[in-house]
Formats: sequence, C-alpha cells, structure tokens
Amino acid sequence: MRGKILIGLLYCSFNLSFAQEGKVTNHIYEGNEEAQNEAYIKAEKSYRKALSLAPEKATALYNLGNTHFLDKKYDEASQRFFQTQKFASSKEDKHRAFHNMGNVYMQKKEYQKAVEAYKNGLRNNPTDEETRYNYALAKELLENEKPPEEQEEDDKKDQKDQQDKDQEDEKDQDEDKEGDKENKDEQDQDKEGDEGDQSNDEGEPKNEGDQKKDQKPNEGENKPEEKKQPPRQGQLSPQQVQSLLEAMNNQEKKVQDKVNAKKVKGVPVRGKKDW
Repeated sequence: MRGKILIGLLYCSFNLSFAQEGKVTNHIYEGNEEAQNEAYIKAEKSYRKALSLAPEKATALYNLGNTHFLDKKYDEASQRFFQTQKFASSKEDKHRAFHNMGNVYMQKKEYQKAVEAYKNGLRNNPTDEETRYNYALAKELLENEKPPEEQEEDDKKDQKDQQDKDQEDEKDQDEDKEGDKENKDEQDQDKEGDEGDQSNDEGEPKNEGDQKKDQKPNEGENKPEEKKQPPRQGQLSPQQVQSLLEAMNNQEKKVQDKVNAKKVKGVPVRGKKDW
C-alpha cells in the first residue's frame, strides 16, 4: 500500500515538473522571438517569467544576459553571464558565458577583467579561435592602458618635448640664415675687392699696400727713379762719358769747319769755258 502511494506521488510530481518545464521552455521561446525583433523589454519579461519558474535555468540566464548586452545594460549582462557559468552543466555552456562576459568587460574598457574572462573561456574550450583572438586583443589593450595621472604626465611631457623641438628647429633656422648672410657679406666684399683691382675709376679707396702691389708704371709717366750706381774704380761714369762725347763732337766739328773753309778758297769760280 505504501509502495503504491509513493509511486503515485512521484507520478504526480513528474507531471507537474513536466508541465512547469514546458512553461519555462515556452517563455524562453517567446523571449527569443522578441529579442530578434529588438523588443528587448518584452524579451526581458519573457526570460524573467522563465527564471521565476526555474531560477537556475542556464539557457534563460544566458539569453537574458544577451538581451541586456544588446540593450547596452552591461552591468546586468555581466551578472547574468556570471550566473550562467555557475549553473551551466557543460563546458561549452561555460565557455559561451565566459566569452560573452569578456565582451561585456571590453565594452566597459575593464581590460583586466576581460583578460580573465577570456582566459576562463579558453580553459573550457581551448580551440575556439574567436575567444583566443579576443584574449590577445584584451591583453594588448591592457598593456597599453595607463592610469589617468600617468597619461596626463605623458601628455605634458610630449607637449614639452614638442615645444623644445620647435624651439630647436627655429634656432637652427636662425643660425642657417645668419650663416647665409655672413657668406653673402664675404662674397660681396670679395666682389668689391675684385672690382677695385680691375678699375680705379670708381673712386673706391684701396689699401696702400694693395695700391703699390697692383699698380703698374705707365710708359714715360711716373716711372720710378733708377738708382745711380757709383762708378767702379778706373771706370767712367755715364755723365763723364756723355761729356766726353760732346767734347769730341765739338772738336770734330771745328776741324771739319776749317777743312771746308780751305776748300772754298782754293776752288775758283768758273764764268765761261776755256775754249
């Protein structure tokens, strides 16, 4: 008798559980339809009805978390995914929960938590390439992330370095301009010097040393005096030679005059012929 009663109670309990499971499934199905139509509020209500009947239903928790994520309710989404991995019966369900939890933390820019979530997802499914990619991306963003204070200091440092670089570039440009000006002045001076050497008609004064070096004596004009060398012993000076030549010429002229006078007196003038 007792055995029959017990069997009957189990049978009734099974029927009630089966009916309740059917209602849970129906509510989840309705929530999925509303989520596809982007009616997130209605979808949330359907999933909550399912959870009211089965609070540990991993499927309802997971789908409700996805609805919160699509509605950008990231705090609620992370909570539902955490509950999903807690009550999930398979590693694949746990992997999906941790993967989506990592996506939530990525949206919130909580890269450390995202890294941990993706890591837990890979522990349950090491072959999933999408989870592996997200894990590597989260690690890279975490390494590049800096505290606001440190980032502000880096920004100030970068700004100061840029200002110093601009000032240095400006200084170099000024030095280049000054150097070009000096070279131009030197070239102008060299050009003026060359023009002064080629012509003295411009009235540009020249250095005394340059004048003496560049000037060439004109023929018959401004000829420098020749130094008179004293005559050697026993040798006549040019003046003495010149005087001697003049005296000899004068003496020769006198002699020639006398000869000519005698010739004139000894030659008679003929007026007619002798025959």
